[in-house]
Amino acid sequence: MLVVLVILLILVLLFVLSTIGRHGHPDLAELRKHVYAHRGLHGDGAPENSLEAFRRAKEAGYGVELDVHLLKDGELVVFHDKELMRMTGREGVVVDLTSSVLGDYHLNGTEYTIPTFREVLELFDGEVPLIVELKVVGNCPELCEKACHMLDDYNGPYCLESFDPRCVYWLKKNRPDLVRGQLTQNYFAGSKAKLPWYLKLLLQHQVLNFLTRPDFTAYRYSDRKTISNFFCRKVWGIQGVTWTIKTKEELDTALKDDWIPIFEDFEP
Repeated sequence: MLVVLVILLILVLLFVLSTIGRHGHPDLAELRKHVYAHRGLHGDGAPENSLEAFRRAKEAGYGVELDVHLLKDGELVVFHDKELMRMTGREGVVVDLTSSVLGDYHLNGTEYTIPTFREVLELFDGEVPLIVELKVVGNCPELCEKACHMLDDYNGPYCLESFDPRCVYWLKKNRPDLVRGQLTQNYFAGSKAKLPWYLKLLLQHQVLNFLTRPDFTAYRYSDRKTISNFFCRKVWGIQGVTWTIKTKEELDTALKDDWIPIFEDFEP
């Protein structure tokens, strides 16, 4: 019995140690002052991740969360899905496009087309704090390097995050000066991720943090009350980010509990 207890205690200790991150990055102080519009302030004719949604968020004074893909010609674009169908009504995947055809892909039947990352950064002009999600499709090093290079010229506060721990690890090794975050969620409820069960388990419970040492972990709001989040936040002091908040009540709760909130479908 004693042996079993000792083994259990060792396993618990290893689990706690595995969730460690990096605490106290000075750039987090500015990022914590804002609430963030999920894919821009979209709706009423302004599609998500469109220049119009970003213009509205900027004018309203919100921070912005957005998604970045790398095209096959090396251009970065702002688009969420891997597939084009939901937002453009056309077959194919976004990473197979080239920048020369972006004007042919209209978002939700509007006049707005898939914007380049460069266009979005020029629109914000350093005036908007950004949470930039890196969308990996077998191109982690190239995507990370190009995004970081482009953001080097951005004069406003920003951070980078990804569901893929390889991206967060790349940032740790190659750009330790930047604020980096690990996105995760409950992979066994409401997730479309096609991953082996054991990888879902590892990612959901943030046990790869000891390798990537994120400055923050970004968790779906409805999934945020986990034992791993308790250890990340209360033991290691890692900042929490939560998505996607859809009511004023959820926003108030997130702010009270010291989460950086990403909101959608209402204005705070």
